[in-house]
Amino acid sequence: MRIGVVGTGYVGLVTGTCFADSGNSVTCLDIDAEKIARLERGKVPIYEPGLEELVTRNAQAGRLRFTTDIATAIRDADVIFLAVGTPPASDGSADLSALWKVVDSIALHLRPDAIVVTKSTVPVGTCAGIEARLRERLGRDCRVASNPEFLKEGAAIEDFQKPDRVVVGVRTANVGETLRSLYAPFLRTENPFLVMSPESSEMTKYVANALLATKISFINEVANLCERMEADIDDVRRGIGHDSRIGFAFLFPGAGYGGSCFPKDVQALAAMARDKGVLPRVLTAVHETNLAQKQVLGEKISGWYGGDLAGKRISIWGLAFKPRTDDIRDAPAIDLIERLLDGGASVRVHDPEAMDNVRALYGDRLAYAATPLDALDGADCLVIVTEWGDYRRPDFDEMALRMRAKLIFDGRNLYAPQEMQSRGFSYHAIGKQPV
Repeated sequence: MRIGVVGTGYVGLVTGTCFADSGNSVTCLDIDAEKIARLERGKVPIYEPGLEELVTRNAQAGRLRFTTDIATAIRDADVIFLAVGTPPASDGSADLSALWKVVDSIALHLRPDAIVVTKSTVPVGTCAGIEARLRERLGRDCRVASNPEFLKEGAAIEDFQKPDRVVVGVRTANVGETLRSLYAPFLRTENPFLVMSPESSEMTKYVANALLATKISFINEVANLCERMEADIDDVRRGIGHDSRIGFAFLFPGAGYGGSCFPKDVQALAAMARDKGVLPRVLTAVHETNLAQKQVLGEKISGWYGGDLAGKRISIWGLAFKPRTDDIRDAPAIDLIERLLDGGASVRVHDPEAMDNVRALYGDRLAYAATPLDALDGADCLVIVTEWGDYRRPDFDEMALRMRAKLIFDGRNLYAPQEMQSRGFSYHAIGKQPV
């Protein structure tokens, strides 16, 4: 099948590459000429395990191409996936300005039988809006469908090639069958291909992310309560997680969620609810709880030093919002860095992949360490914000030698408090009693 993908960000690049890897002819379109030039050289602008190798292999095979020319990407395509950003507006709703520009730009190049598919996360009713906009410009009906993505950063290739389910929203059965054929190579283990209306499909994406975010905010709030009631959140988590109605997924307490999806999607769903006259009490609480949770590590550190951070040398392990990505959008580490710098602390950081993105924000306001241990030289304390595997089994003896004080604030509960106590560290985790 001939496929056009508009947008070479995280979703568009993964989508186009994986479809090419299953034998389709894919052309990815972007207005950023520099990004396209880099992709043509095999340089992927984001860190995602396995993606660069997959891009290179399919480009060399002639199945994957990159262009800035709209006609080249669209005129021969059977299916066009729209994968442009929908960032939050000032009121929390999704900003669709980039999407509408794309719809207008591709309209005159669409084949009469082409299918336009929204891969971007868009408010309910957007597919209907695209249908109306194309009808107005072309004087004919166009086939438009919804196909939300459920990719986890750091595991996107696996998620695309072995999906839990594929969701499509269509108006006609033949569009659904075309998309089923396109996804067939990824559904050989009988995972479901779910066909519904575009409105239900659009809603499914928001509800999925909002529910996962709700679990995170809930367990974080419970963890904070455990600290004040001499309970251990890991014991509580095990006690509830073995209930088959609850499970363990997304019940790990921490420093709050970030990234490109959960923060904006919770707010966008709440904005949709308010627009329809529904008060989004739970969604509002989820968002506000997460904003507060992103301040917890800073509050613990400030409390330890009696509110005086001036001159303190603080090391941070982990900058990306989660492991296996370089994405720092809404990352808890950014909130923490701002608070520490505002308090007059000097901050030295390490992350396996996200350092360049943080350096672009802060320049020489931070110190950057080549290794986790190098980040600890002369540190008054260590703060762990992202649970990279690099940090799970460090050399604690070497850490003790390098640090000025054996003090750790662990925002991801990587270590056993009793072990840290036996090694002479003062250890402060989330939802546990400090030792």
